[in-house]
Amino acid sequence: MLTTDKIWQLLEEIPDPEIPVISILDLGVVRGVEISENGCTITITPTYSGCPAMKAIEQDITAKLKENSAETVEIKTVLSPPWTTDWIPSEALERLREYGIAPPVKGTVNKKALFGEVAPIQCPHCGSKDTQMVSQFGSTACKALHKCNQCLEPFDYFKCI
Repeated sequence: MLTTDKIWQLLEEIPDPEIPVISILDLGVVRGVEISENGCTITITPTYSGCPAMKAIEQDITAKLKENSAETVEIKTVLSPPWTTDWIPSEALERLREYGIAPPVKGTVNKKALFGEVAPIQCPHCGSKDTQMVSQFGSTACKALHKCNQCLEPFDYFKCI
């Protein structure tokens, strides 16, 4: 029989489908775990409305828990409070940077980014803030494509929400 603690441990093992260096727990989309006599319910909050990775996350959660004795798994999606990059822990932000993605700065939802203006973003490769946005959309909708003017490397920036 699965316990709440064991379910949390199993969820920590599920990588984000778009960014494999962080787990779905690191991403902050898992909001709760409940166990009942009928099975378990996992509550999630999508990063973006219509994020295509959320379906994969739901499938990965269900598969992982069923592989580990869960008979019934229900995924419950909640939209309030809305997901924010502030839910990503500092350790995961560092793993993003090491992976080559400029992480969002905690506590600073960049409202200008919504209108196409972004404050200088630090290059995850060389650390320079002499960077420029190339496109509002990077490899996924939650990232913007940037270029470093010092090392000339392109990189994704995980947008603040």
